[in-house]
Amino acid sequence: MHLTLVGIDVHVGGRPFIEGLNLQVGSGRFIGLVGPNGSGKSTMLKTIYRVLRPTAGAVFLGDRSTASMSGREVARELAVMAQEPPSEADLTVYEMVSLGRLPYLTALRRSSDDDEQTVCDVMGRVGVGHLADRSWETLSGGEKQRVLLARAFAQQAPVLILDEPTNHLDIRHQLDLLRIVKDSGVTVVAALHDLNLAAHYCDEVVVIDVGAVVAHGPPDDVLVSSVLMPVFGIEVDRVVHPRTGVTSLLFSPRRVPTPADPTWTTRRSAATDLTTSENKECT
Repeated sequence: MHLTLVGIDVHVGGRPFIEGLNLQVGSGRFIGLVGPNGSGKSTMLKTIYRVLRPTAGAVFLGDRSTASMSGREVARELAVMAQEPPSEADLTVYEMVSLGRLPYLTALRRSSDDDEQTVCDVMGRVGVGHLADRSWETLSGGEKQRVLLARAFAQQAPVLILDEPTNHLDIRHQLDLLRIVKDSGVTVVAALHDLNLAAHYCDEVVVIDVGAVVAHGPPDDVLVSSVLMPVFGIEVDRVVHPRTGVTSLLFSPRRVPTPADPTWTTRRSAATDLTTSENKECT
């Protein structure tokens, strides 16, 4: 299923977080969303899965606007692995993953053997089957990440949204998780911090900064110095991995921006506004 964002504006507390954002994601494509802290990545994803309502524009799943769909209908078409996992849940891992089947259950349609088999299958696929009887609250951060991916897969939705899915994972499980997502064949939009992971696993990369799309295309075209220097302030050198033959990226800061640089003044003041308004300040 394809995913389309048309003319999205998001204002929170009267401030613009995203303005005029357009994006087309083809069916079965794995799209990596990258950008500095406060650039609008999470805001964009929350708009897609309806935690935030756009001030203008529309999100389409296939040919249907999500605004015209019920919550149950959206949940059958779009699964989410959010950045903030449930902090307290008196559930076993099996019960947590089983929540992914809720969009299909009604008063007349109870959990079936097929539902239970789906839950067991996705837990095995993600490598958390051995945790089935463990309490959610006893899991490590990385274990919780994998359980939440299993719950998202249990929805069997054709579109998957991932917000920083590799947080808390060691390097092996980062690679395993993204390989599983890549092999799933569903349409994926994932916010990622690691640009090498984006380069290795994504079909396309979208660079976002200050609530706008700066570049969108294949990793080899987008993850280059001419794109990343204005956004991240880094130079990129490309090398071929000796084992895999895949292009890897080496990063180096070329210069430290200063207030004398007019582009720094404009961009960073705007990004600071976004960051401070998205995060609670401590005094």
